[in-house]
Amino acid sequence: MAFVDTVTLRDHGIALVPLALDHEAGLRTAAADGELWRLRITSVPEPEQTRAYIETALQMRAEGSRFAFAVTDEASGQVLGSTSYHDIVPAVKRVEIGYTWYARSVQRSHVNTTCKLLMMGHAFETLGCHLVGWRTDNYNFASQKAIERLGANKDGVIRGHALRRDGTIRDTVMYSMRSGEWPEAKAQLLYLRGRHD
Repeated sequence: MAFVDTVTLRDHGIALVPLALDHEAGLRTAAADGELWRLRITSVPEPEQTRAYIETALQMRAEGSRFAFAVTDEASGQVLGSTSYHDIVPAVKRVEIGYTWYARSVQRSHVNTTCKLLMMGHAFETLGCHLVGWRTDNYNFASQKAIERLGANKDGVIRGHALRRDGTIRDTVMYSMRSGEWPEAKAQLLYLRGRHD
């Protein structure tokens, strides 16, 4: 049995639906909103690579290392982006949240906060995780700020850790939150989301 079972998470008009091949057109449209694949510090697929991006995510799901979601508007079904649990380690009840990106038109809205509330709540309250982690490019300052806004702790930087899409080598900034820190973080995120309403 997989540590992360197939599940759809819903709240506040957002549905996180297990990523599937039929989300290909929606993902292309979401990525085109801001031409997000042009950002060297993200994992957003180029239009012609969208199907391969989904196929890779599905293969990783089959292997148990990643569970990818399509982020959708619950009312319309419109795909707004994607996010995943990844680097899933059942033995220590640890997951990371990443591969996260949204169409430019929904950035700096309630969407990211809602997605993180759903995923962190599911990780801590349903999966029984002891720790949730995040990682980001050392030059992705917007992502670092967003992760810190969640209440995550900066654990450190792994230097020379991974290749970027342009072939340069990135340093990776690591963050985490323990289960005991979740109740206070949840309360703060609900408060912050309320300011968007």
